[in-house]
Amino acid sequence: MPDVTTLALFCAATLGLLIVPGPAVFYIVTRSVAQGRGAGLVSVLGVHTGSLVHIAAAALGVSALLAASATAFTIVKYVGVAYLLYLGLSKLLRRGGDEQPIELPVQTRRRLFWEGFVVNVLNPKTAVFFLAFLPQFVHPEVGPVWAQILLFGLLWVVLGVASDGAYALLSSALAGRLRGSARARRRLDVGSGLVYLGLAAWLTTEKA
Repeated sequence: MPDVTTLALFCAATLGLLIVPGPAVFYIVTRSVAQGRGAGLVSVLGVHTGSLVHIAAAALGVSALLAASATAFTIVKYVGVAYLLYLGLSKLLRRGGDEQPIELPVQTRRRLFWEGFVVNVLNPKTAVFFLAFLPQFVHPEVGPVWAQILLFGLLWVVLGVASDGAYALLSSALAGRLRGSARARRRLDVGSGLVYLGLAAWLTTEKA
């Protein structure tokens, strides 16, 4: 199984991606602001149930194939880099003046859960992580590839629940300030853009 250093690096890379607001975080924040802490936490559970779909796909062979092929690894890596660069630049260049207040209709807990599930199944940020980042931590010589993928995937879920749960709690506590605050969302955009660009730069240094 992976050594402590590999696990630590994986956790650091995972947190670096998880803390950047993307579709899942935005969904969790808006639901927390609109309906409170409970709705936000239900959304978190739905989102990370969706993460299990990505883990299953990786364990069934996608990441194993990429890890076994230097050419495929390189192609996917630079597709990931390009996507992260796009996300970073789009966040930095995004205009904040026409932001609209967060206003969402109240939904049932069941619907919140399943909407969160769908949001993360279709979340390109999660897909990029499992296609471009996770294979770099998989080493066939230390054990079965599928077992390593499951371990890394479970770490992703644990860290994701903690990170997104913190977003849910914080945004519900600051709901009044976040509603209609273009300045707060612009600061999130700038911070997100810088993290995406940093992750893209880090990814280019990794080798198959």
